[in-house]
Amino acid sequence: MELNIKMDILNDYLWESQREYKRWIGVDLDGTLAVHTSWKGDHHIGEPIPEMMERVKKWIKAGKIVKIFTARATKESNKPIIKAWLKKHGLPELEVTNIKDQGMIELWDDRAVRVQKNTGKRIK
Repeated sequence: MELNIKMDILNDYLWESQREYKRWIGVDLDGTLAVHTSWKGDHHIGEPIPEMMERVKKWIKAGKIVKIFTARATKESNKPIIKAWLKKHGLPELEVTNIKDQGMIELWDDRAVRVQKNTGKRIK
């Protein structure tokens, strides 16, 4: 009986570890996709940053999945504000999230610090 339970747990683990996630690129909003100088409230999002906007549009045109990865998504009420900003500036409705999963292949963020995998060493 104990062996069967352990096998069930192992099978569940193997199934979860092999789940396929769609690959996606995360793009931060404030300071990366939109100009950010200081916090002015949930309803204020700065002007678009042209270079990053063009990059995102190219990815979308190439069929890549892009998600807006922002702390603002902590509040569900901020998502429609962000989506309206995206639409106003010529981007399609993108998923807005603050959750990273195994599908994320890149994160573009003004605050991120890159580290060497499995070492904790900063890459300069």
